[in-house]
Amino acid sequence: MSHAPQFLNLWPTQLMSIALPGAEQANQVLAEWIELKDATADQMTTDYLDQNLFSEQHPAIQWLHQSCQRATLDYATQLGIDYPLEFTIQAWPNINRLGDYHGLHNHPHAWLSGTYYIQVPDMEMVPAGRADRTPNCISFFDPRPQANMNAIRGDGQIDPEHRISPTPGTLLLWPAFLHHCVHPNLAHEPRISVSFNVVLRWQDRYMPQASDS
Repeated sequence: MSHAPQFLNLWPTQLMSIALPGAEQANQVLAEWIELKDATADQMTTDYLDQNLFSEQHPAIQWLHQSCQRATLDYATQLGIDYPLEFTIQAWPNINRLGDYHGLHNHPHAWLSGTYYIQVPDMEMVPAGRADRTPNCISFFDPRPQANMNAIRGDGQIDPEHRISPTPGTLLLWPAFLHHCVHPNLAHEPRISVSFNVVLRWQDRYMPQASDS
């Protein structure tokens, strides 16, 4: 019997990031399509529950739909899920212009949430100001309240915020319960993205077994 200490990292929060192949060609088409839709739809970005972008049969949109499906399966595999999942993906486009942002929130009634970035303004286009500004970044927050209160230098619990500066072609995927926010766009060029929720079609096999606890 080994007397060496055993270490276990409990309650991990898995976040996935992938640069999609073919994004450069698809993004130009997607940006034009979304901007055209925005010109004819009132409150397109905020009325996300009333739409599902992936119901559109446009080739570029279906390319993104398939990419999100693949990412969901890769995410599940990394978690160690070794049984089939049945799910739908509800998606909506976002256009954030000068001053637009998304406040702190999560996504109830979904298993996973994600965002694909089509167009992100260059930092050089942002006017001079405070050095600590991070426009167009997305921040994720530790879901355990006050977990960092007693952290010391070198302790992985010290920073309750994880901030990402996304680039076009990047897809992010995370647990839907995770609180996050998007920092303001400070450029005149719009930030264009597609957000989505992965919603499970319930099956009894999803229930944890006694041996899992």
